[in-house]
This record gives sequence, C-alpha cells and structure tokens, in this order.
Amino acid sequence: MGAIQTAYYRSFQAVFNIGARLLYWRKPIPVSGVGSIGKIPELLKKEKVGKVLVVTGPTVGKKLAPKILAELDAAEIAYTLFAEVEANPSVDTVNKIQKLYLDSGCEGVIAIGGGSPMDAAKAAAARVVRPGREVGQMAGLLKVGRNLPPFIAVPTTAGTGSETTIAAVITDSATHHKYALMDLHLVPKYAVLDPEMTRELPPKVTSTTGMDALTHAVEAYICWTYNTKESIRLAEEAVCGIFRYLERAYRDGSDMEARTEMLIAAYKAGFAFTRAGVGNVHAIAHTLGGLYNTPHGLANAVILPIVLEDYGEVVYPKLARLAVLTGVKTDGSEAERAQAFIREIRAMNARMNIPTGFDHIREEDIPQMITWALAEANPVYPVPVVYDRTRCEKVIRRIIAEA
Repeated sequence: MGAIQTAYYRSFQAVFNIGARLLYWRKPIPVSGVGSIGKIPELLKKEKVGKVLVVTGPTVGKKLAPKILAELDAAEIAYTLFAEVEANPSVDTVNKIQKLYLDSGCEGVIAIGGGSPMDAAKAAAARVVRPGREVGQMAGLLKVGRNLPPFIAVPTTAGTGSETTIAAVITDSATHHKYALMDLHLVPKYAVLDPEMTRELPPKVTSTTGMDALTHAVEAYICWTYNTKESIRLAEEAVCGIFRYLERAYRDGSDMEARTEMLIAAYKAGFAFTRAGVGNVHAIAHTLGGLYNTPHGLANAVILPIVLEDYGEVVYPKLARLAVLTGVKTDGSEAERAQAFIREIRAMNARMNIPTGFDHIREEDIPQMITWALAEANPVYPVPVVYDRTRCEKVIRRIIAEA
C-alpha cells in the first residue's frame, strides 16, 4: 500500500467523519423484557399496519415465529409468512421477499431471527421503496435514500446487532460476492428484545453470535475516527457486558439475566459500530461467508484475536483500557494489558469450543479473498491499520495456519 493511497483513504475518512456528524443517527425504539413480543400488535396498530410480512428462517419459523404469529392472531392482525431465509441470504431470496410483500398487499415488516433474516428483510424493504434498484445497485453508502415501511426487528440471537444497524449484507449466488448495503434508512423502527426468544439457542450459536457482538464493539472502539462519546461509551459497556454474561448464557441457556444482558450488549454494540464502523476483521470474515458459507459470528470469533495481534502497538492504548474496564488486567504496562485482553479473547473462544483457525480456505481463493476484503474495507472503514495485499494475505495465512 503506497503512502499516497493510504493518505487518500485517511483523507476520505476524515471528510466523511465531518459529514457524518451532520446526519441524523437515530436508534431503533427498544422494547425489552420477558414477554415483550406481546407488545408487537400494539406497535403495528400504532403504525397503522393492517397486514404485515413476517420474515424469518426455516428453524425459527417452526420454533419461535409461531409465538409471534399467535400474538398477531389474537389481535386480529393479518400477516403473510416467509420462512425460507438461508444463512448468508442471497439476492434471489431478497427478490422473493419483495415480490411476496407487494403481491400480498403488506404494509409493514417483522423480521425474526439473527442477522440473516433481518438483513434479507431490510434489503427486501429497500427494494419495496426502491423498485427500480437491484440489490447490487444499493450496495455501499447511502444508496437507499427512502424510508422503509414500518419495520420491527425481533432478534433471536444476541450477536448480530442487525436490529439496530444501518447495514444489510446480501450474497450474490452467482459470484459469491457479498454486497454490504449501508444506509441510515435501514435502521429498524423498533427492536423487540425479548430474552425468551433466545432461551432455546444452542450453546454453539450462543457463543459465536456473542463473539460477533464482541467483534462489533471492539472494532468500533479501536477505529481511528468516526467515534463519538456515545459510541465509545456504548462500545465499552457492550464489551464489559459480553465478558460478564456471554459464558453464563453459553453454560445455561435458561439464565434469563444473562440472556437479557446479552441482548442489551448486542444492541449497544450494534449502535456503536453503526456509528463508528467496523474494520478488517469484518472485511475478511465476509469473504469466508461468501465463499464457504462460514457463519459470520464464527468467522469473526476466529479472526478477531488474529487481527488484533497483527495490529500490534497501534491498538494497545485502547485495548489496555478495555483490559482494565473488564478486569482482565488492571496493572502492568500498556502493552501487557492489551496483550492480556487479546489472550482473554482467545481463552473465551477456547472455553466455548470455538476453533483457532480455519482449514477449509482454498489456496486458489486467497487472491479473491484479498481483493474483496480490501475493496470492502477501503476507503470507508476507519481501520487502525490500512492493509495492503501483502499484509492481508499474511493474516489470511495465519487464519489457515492456526487451524
């Protein structure tokens, strides 16, 4: 990466940071607590939605969505159900959802699940209000530009933060490339944080989605610009909450305090990275999802400590503060505290049976991974260290070597 190119990226980010402070960064209205899904009909009536499209995946569609559908039935609110969203949702799925919404005469959307149903529903809602634009044409920054229909997000994992973000990530089935749509209009109107919806979450999903939330908070925290006092505070609170409650939720899914606190932490981390951005961890993780359908939370969990170690002393001051706030290490030098924080992330992964690397990355795919990762990260992401092809390849090879 030449000095001129890096200077351009930093200049772009500095200018964008000024512009971003002029935008209206709203958060979804949170509705939280055990049984809070019971308030959904009231929200729909408030928004004057007579018929709603419910979007989810096959498993949640069978196990959890019926609880919400029962609330809609009791309130005599009409709905149409789409329960076919796959992991790493495709452009084809988005287009099917958009068509069903229009054909069914719906007036609002409820997205139930993790990041995949929410991202698919967001992108479909964007296509509803922007019928002339394909998904790929809305990829990038601020290309939706219109208010979505009333949108209620109901997370069934405490991790993606999609219920509070400006982002929707959609995969092109033909090329396996991931499109990242980022627009303030994609933020849901309401986020219903009901811990009962996460009670039956398997330990493996609890762990990887929780580490996804941690990645959001940490990457937002260590960015070099875009941050605000609020995003910094929420990132710190999210990291502390995840360190305290994630393993409790992993060990005992019926621990409603831990489940509630993890939903709150994921919500805070979601807003933090919505405002401050993510970085090279996400850029590389998205390539794994596109090429190999690797679950996003799992990819982030594995890559996070590797990238933090690669950043080195550039991120030590901020990681050292997180080490103190979480109680991981409160004494010693800045470097010692920062390194202890990274070691604890690795230790958390180990205690929750998350692997240290991936052995399914094909040699012939590495050049494409590098191209996609660098194109996603630069110039938009305010990364602590700007990667060039050589450094990005080095990190990818570490991911393979540590498997």
